[in-house]
Amino acid sequence: MSRHFPAKTIIAIAFSDGTVGEYTGRRMNEIYDEALASFRLGNNLDAKGFDRNHPKIHRRNAVDIVPVQAGMEP
Repeated sequence: MSRHFPAKTIIAIAFSDGTVGEYTGRRMNEIYDEALASFRLGNNLDAKGFDRNHPKIHRRNAVDIVPVQAGMEP
C-alpha cells in the first residue's frame, strides 16, 4: 500500500481464517501511518524516512505490506 485511501471508502479484507472485515479508508490510513512510523523507528530513520547517520541517504520508504489481522477494530 503506497498511498492513502479516500476517508469514506469501504475496504473489505478477507482473512485466511475465512472471516471478512470491512474498514473505512480513514482506518486503513491510520494503520498504514502506524506501520510506517514503526518501520522508521525500527530502522533508525527520522520522521521523513531519512537515515541521517548513514553517508548514503535513501529517499524511498520501503513499506508495501501493512499488518492486518482478523478481529481488528474497524
